[in-house]
Formats: sequence, C-alpha cells, structure tokens
Amino acid sequence: MQFQQYFRNGLLERYEVYNYGHALEILHDAFSVEWQEIQSCLCGLTLTMADLKKAGGNGSPIPQKFDDLLYPYGWREIRISGDLIVKKYPRQSAQRRGRFSDQPYEIDTIQGYIDGHNIDFLKNRVAFDLEWNSKDQTFDRDLLAMRTYFDCGLIDVGVIVTRAGDLNDIFRTTTDDKGMLLIKKYGASTTWMGKLLYRLNSRRNGGCPILAVGIRKECVQDDA
Repeated sequence: MQFQQYFRNGLLERYEVYNYGHALEILHDAFSVEWQEIQSCLCGLTLTMADLKKAGGNGSPIPQKFDDLLYPYGWREIRISGDLIVKKYPRQSAQRRGRFSDQPYEIDTIQGYIDGHNIDFLKNRVAFDLEWNSKDQTFDRDLLAMRTYFDCGLIDVGVIVTRAGDLNDIFRTTTDDKGMLLIKKYGASTTWMGKLLYRLNSRRNGGCPILAVGIRKECVQDDA
C-alpha cells in the first residue's frame, strides 16, 4: 500500500492521504516527534453517530476531540501578525553604479502587512488544521495562512485534516434527532476532501508542503 512505510499499522485503513510537496517525507524524516504525535492523535480519534448528528459550528464536538488529543503534547492554536519594514538605500555616488550606502535614507513601515492568519495547531515548524464541516472557502483561508507561515520562514510543512468522501455513505442513510438526513447538513459546498484537492492541485498552498488527510467512515462507531 502506498505510504505504508510512513504510517502506523491500520491508519491507512481509517484515513485517506494525499501528499503534496513531499510533506509526508518531511514529517517522517525531519519532524519525527511531531509526526508520531499526529499519528497518535489519528489513532486515538473515534467518532460516534452522535458526533455526526451535530453537523458543525460551535456545537460540533469533533474539534474538541482534536484539542483533547493534541494539547497534551504542547500543540497550540496560533495567530500571527507582522509589520513590513522597508529600507531604502541610496547609491554611494553619482559616478558609481551598483554601490550603495550602508545606511538607509528612508525607512517605511507598513502596519499589519501580515495579520489575521490563524492555524488550529502549531508545534515546532509543523502546522495542523482541522476542517470538519465549514464552508468550503475556509480551505482558501487555511492554505493562505500556511503559505504565509511558510513564506515567512515560520513553518516547513502543513497538515490539513477533513472529511473523506466515503462518509457520505453514512450521511445518506442516517437521520438526526429531528428526522432530517445528515447529507442535508453535510453538503457538497462544505469542507471535505473533494473541495480541498482541487485547491491543492492548483497550488494555492504556494511552496508550502501539505499533507491532506481524510477521515473515512472506518473512524465512526455505531453507538445507536
């Protein structure tokens, strides 16, 4: 099985994986501690039918499950903000092209040049985001944030976890407490792997390596 050498036994039966920019190799070789912690999180994740019936928003218990699994390892939600300082150096003399003064003649500061870029979890130089059932445009925000972190030299790799398409098999046959089919809550325009992959294929992540992980139906226990 592809990528089997990088994963603990059984994980690839529960998750689908897509590797962009050698993210998996970077995690395995350069961030082995963080990679083991991420795998421990994925191994420990169990969803119930009750979890699925709370489709999204603040009422979903699924983001809290990831908090509970990753925070003990020291992963934290992070927001960065930064100003851009621009220094203009004059040429030393009118007769010497390409030679510039050691001191700038003018310094400009662009306030808030980088602002509002949030990452669900960050540790060392690894970023980790979860998107369970948000509007699919949220992926654009996540990829821009990871790209910005990467371009600023703050991270080397990102991981995005979302729903696999085969969870629809459950959504099409399961109703919530009001008798509504779950597929009406988990629509095609929400965050799932199909909405993430075409963004990655068009390189909206820039140069940031991304490992995309999809939660499959094998992670769900029937607690009915």
